[in-house]
Amino acid sequence: QVQLVESGGGLVQPGGSLRLSCAASGTIFSLYVMAWYRQVPGKQRELVATITSGGTTKHADSVKGRFTISRDNTKNTVYLQMTSLKPEDTAVYYCNSQHITWPQLNYWGQGTQVTVSS
Repeated sequence: QVQLVESGGGLVQPGGSLRLSCAASGTIFSLYVMAWYRQVPGKQRELVATITSGGTTKHADSVKGRFTISRDNTKNTVYLQMTSLKPEDTAVYYCNSQHITWPQLNYWGQGTQVTVSS
């Protein structure tokens, strides 16, 4: 069973930065595509960024140039560096892993709250 544990959320002022971390256990980390999603109450969960085992990344248009996803396969950890934060970035951020061969092996973390407010 894969376990994902997020950390690094909190309250930050507009224009500030935060780095989220997601530590994975119980699996061979390099066999999974990792992603960050976010969700605001009453809205659908939104894909923020993805990263393959080899480091190929994709970012949502809403965060391009401000957020950067990265991973350290030696530490079984994926990161989301967030800069120039805006109030509309406020959400619960979730880590996700999906197996590269068997997509039904799809796991979620518990989420971490990010609040951007002055």
